Formats: sequence, C-alpha cells, structure tokens
Amino acid sequence: MVPEVEVISREAVKPSSPTPDHLRRYQLSFLDQISPPFFMAMVFFYPPNPDSRFNHTYISNKLKQSLNLSRSYPLAGRVKDEFYIDCNDEGVPYIEALVKGQLSETIRDPVPKEIHKLYPHQLDDVKDLIIAVQVNFFDCGGVAVTVLISHMVADGFSYLQFVNSWAATARGDADIVRPQFGSAALFPPINVAGFKTRTGMVKENIETRRFVFSNSSIAALRAKYSDSVSHPTRVEALSAFLWTRYMAVIKDDVNPNSIYTVLHDVNLRPRAEPPLPDHFFGNISRIVMSVPSRNIENESYDVVNPMRDAIKKVNSEYVTKLLEGKEHLDFLEDIGQRFLRGEAAPFSFTSLCRFPLYEADFGWGKPVWIGSGRRTY
Repeated sequence: MVPEVEVISREAVKPSSPTPDHLRRYQLSFLDQISPPFFMAMVFFYPPNPDSRFNHTYISNKLKQSLNLSRSYPLAGRVKDEFYIDCNDEGVPYIEALVKGQLSETIRDPVPKEIHKLYPHQLDDVKDLIIAVQVNFFDCGGVAVTVLISHMVADGFSYLQFVNSWAATARGDADIVRPQFGSAALFPPINVAGFKTRTGMVKENIETRRFVFSNSSIAALRAKYSDSVSHPTRVEALSAFLWTRYMAVIKDDVNPNSIYTVLHDVNLRPRAEPPLPDHFFGNISRIVMSVPSRNIENESYDVVNPMRDAIKKVNSEYVTKLLEGKEHLDFLEDIGQRFLRGEAAPFSFTSLCRFPLYEADFGWGKPVWIGSGRRTY
C-alpha cells in the first residue's frame, strides 16, 4: 500500500539548446494518427542505496541533467491537431514528491489503485502532452520513477527504448543508442477525419487487478494445453487459461450473433523489409485479431492456433499494405462500429516478456520491481 504522497516541486525540463527552425514541425505517421489518446505508464522502483552519495539532491540533479531532450527534440514539444508535433521546446513536466513510508512495503503486495498515487497525471488526461515524469522519494531512501509517454506518439517498445537511453545517459555510457525519429517517412499520414481514436475507451465499471502465477503454475498450464497446441509458450498457455476463465464467466450471456475476438499487439520492426532497428521511435506496432472456437468440448477453446495464424500474417507484405493506410483505416472503422453495435466483443492481451524492462539503471542500480497503477479507461 502507498502511504501519503506529497508533491514538493513542479518544473519543466527543457532541451539544453533550442531546436533549429527547420526541425520545429515533426510529422506524425499514419500509425500515430490512429493510436488511442492515453498515456502509457510504468513505475520503476529502486531500493535504498547504501552509498551516501545517492541522496535526494544527487538523484534529482542527475535525472534532470541526463534527460537529454536536445537529441530527442520532438518529445519536448506538444502535439497539435493529432497531426504533428510543434517542437517548441516547452519541455517535459517534471514533478518530485515525498512518500511517507517504506518502498519495500509498497511493492510487497502491490495494489494498482495505490500505485496510481505515484502518477503525475491521469492516464486519459493526455491532451497535447508527450511525456510527464514524477520522481517519488520514500522515507527509507528508496526511489520510484514514474514515466508517462503518450500513445499518440509512441508504442511500448519506443517507451522502453527512451527510458533505457535516458538511464544510459545518466550512467555516462559512451555508446548510447538514441531514439531514431522519422516514422512518417515510412507510414505517411493520411486524412483520418471522422475516425474516432477513443472508440472502445470507457470510464465506467473499470477494475484493475493483479494476479501472480508461479513458474510451476505456468509450466502446468503449458503441459495441460500441449495436447491441443504444439509447444505452447508461457504467454500462449496463460492467454489460453485466461480466455477459458472469461468464457466460463460469460457462458450464460453469450450472444450467438456476436463474434468473440482475441486481440494481441505485434511489433512491426522485425517484420518490415528491411527490418527496422529496435530504437526506431513511434507507433511501429499493430493489433492483430483472431476468433477462437466456441466449442465447449475443447477446454482451451482453440485460442492459441488462431492467434498464431493471425500473427504469422504480420509479415513484410502486411507492413507494405499498411503504407497505403486507407485499407487499414477502413478495417479499424468497421471493427469499431461492430464493437459499438455489440456485434463483436474484444479480449486483449499484451506481453512484455521479451521487452528490456529491467535495464533502466540510472547509476544507482537496476530497478527491484516495475509496475503500473489502475486503468482509468
């Protein structure tokens, strides 16, 4: 549980040098244009460091000085009309807060709605902001760094690449991989007038829960579903299990005229031709959709095989079609209308298993835990 949180300072961290006039307008890509307007958020928890150098003042100065926005100049600007970023050097909101309590108690059995207290903004209050940071100092000497990045300009992979680049700068690494900008050259913007990026975003009856599955439990699930799926991965086995629980809950209310779909995020970078580097910044990912079986005799509802087939189709040809934009926009609008009419019910999965989560060492060690708060949409 997170005790009392008291904000003690607010400021804007700005680039160390002004952005040149010819770089003042950063074009958003088609995939940025159709991304939902909310913040992606993670909280990086660092335990107390026995080295007395790493006190409040040192950590505060190091984080602000290493937030090198001159090389990531679009991130210090503001989104305009969901079409471009005005690189006006307005800066990143940077907040510091004191937390009355022990970091170890907070992460012992984390509660999402309590972790949410460490956020600088509501997740759906993105407006024109791109990044916001809140650094939380615990009584014990532990630190929790909360980073919010707008999904309108980045996907989860870009989020972590930015945080890890910031951490490498703070450590003083010589060879730092900086975010590479320019996604609009690959996915040119199109006219998206009338497209509602908030379709499916609701604020009522939202509940965020955290469930922990042991290695042995996941191994048992993989073994259980091996009869219907060839060598299921950890993510596939857990996805199948969660889907079966979902179907068990709604079985008496299933609408025979609706399709029940599984949605899964797919990183496009390695699937492009030629492949894009990991540090290519922007929304370089897409959601794929599959329709599991409703056969109640099949305990796994055959979730994994349709999901595998859908992901396999995300290849270089798929990425090439995305360059045209209009066909994919029509698909999204059709699916959105189906959801609104109750003709389709989505169930989304996102896995961060292969993401570089625990590399954010700012110089006082890697995070002991990374978590997120409750969803507000």
